[in-house]
Amino acid sequence: MRIANLGGRLAVVTDGRAIDVHTASDALFPPDPQAVYSRWAEFRAWAGTADLTGGKPFDAADLGAPAPAPRQLFAIGLNYREHVAEAGFTTPHGMPPVFTKFVTALTGPVTEVTLPPGGHTDWEVELVVVLGKEARDVAESDAWSHVAGLTVGQDISERVLQMDGPAPQFSLGKSYPGFAPTGPWLVTPDEFDDPDDLELTCAVNGEEVQRGRSGQLIFSVPALIAKLSGVLPLFPGDLIFTGTPAGVGLGRTPQRWLAPGDELVSSIEGIGELRQRFVG
Repeated sequence: MRIANLGGRLAVVTDGRAIDVHTASDALFPPDPQAVYSRWAEFRAWAGTADLTGGKPFDAADLGAPAPAPRQLFAIGLNYREHVAEAGFTTPHGMPPVFTKFVTALTGPVTEVTLPPGGHTDWEVELVVVLGKEARDVAESDAWSHVAGLTVGQDISERVLQMDGPAPQFSLGKSYPGFAPTGPWLVTPDEFDDPDDLELTCAVNGEEVQRGRSGQLIFSVPALIAKLSGVLPLFPGDLIFTGTPAGVGLGRTPQRWLAPGDELVSSIEGIGELRQRFVG
């Protein structure tokens, strides 16, 4: 199943058409897309028997973030070995590097992003996990049962602020307005042959700059849920940006940054794509 945020309303997407959940459920579920995650099991049970045919065509530009107001947004650093090498760090062990992207950076899949003046803005395509059930001290073997679905994310990063000061400002440098596009919708894990191994790609102006597979993650989706939930509770609707593969602008020689007029396209197999246009 694919669920989307269409114009601020929860929708189920089938065959390229959107069914408004509030209307189709006779107001059983509210229109707020974020509210569904706290009733995820009930929603899945309803969707399994509801008539979800028909629907209306829609424009991808009208889609918002599938989980637009999470209580917590976790982002994982250095989770692909080749990216660790290009960034000049050592491979993490025990606990992965964790930071946040502040939720005001969240947007939908098709957006225009203003580049911070004087910055070096970079791209990082990522698989994003959305929680569908509270998780606390969850075992890896049970972790997927806590996942509502997967979506595409971009961890857009301004490297000047990120590296400023006596300690890196990861969260601030990655949280300018529009720096966390997600979408185009959430896809439930049962839609994939293997949700642990999906291909990610990223292109700038049609030139591929990143290609990887989530099967290459140092800390897999179940491992991340187990490790994070061993420290603090994860709530329905929370997001986990799982890390980016190699190919970011920071790791290139010479380094490369996004410029006004650039178009960034980020995709994950079985989910879809994001499309960002940058302005000065």
